[in-house]
Amino acid sequence: MTKSSLVDFIADKADLTKAEATRALDAVMAGIEQGLQQAEKVTLVGFGTFSAKHKEARVGRNPQTGAPVQIPAKVAISFKAGNKLKDALN
Repeated sequence: MTKSSLVDFIADKADLTKAEATRALDAVMAGIEQGLQQAEKVTLVGFGTFSAKHKEARVGRNPQTGAPVQIPAKVAISFKAGNKLKDALN
C-alpha cells in the first residue's frame, strides 16, 4: 500500500476530502517522528510500538575484501506489532 492509496482509504473511511486525509496522515507521521526524537518510544495500543535504539559505532568487514570498515553510530527504528494487529493478520 502506498501513501496515496492510504490517503484514499482514510478519506473514504473517515468521510474526509483527500486534502484533509493527507493532512491527517502527515500529522500522524510527524507525531510519531517527534515522539521518537523525544521519548524514543511511541505506543499505539493494539496496533504496536515504534522505538528508536542507539547503535554504537563499530568496526565491520568488507565482505569482498575482508578489509576492516568503520561503521558510524546511528539510530535504528524498530516496530513491534500489538496483539490486535497480530490477530487481524492471523
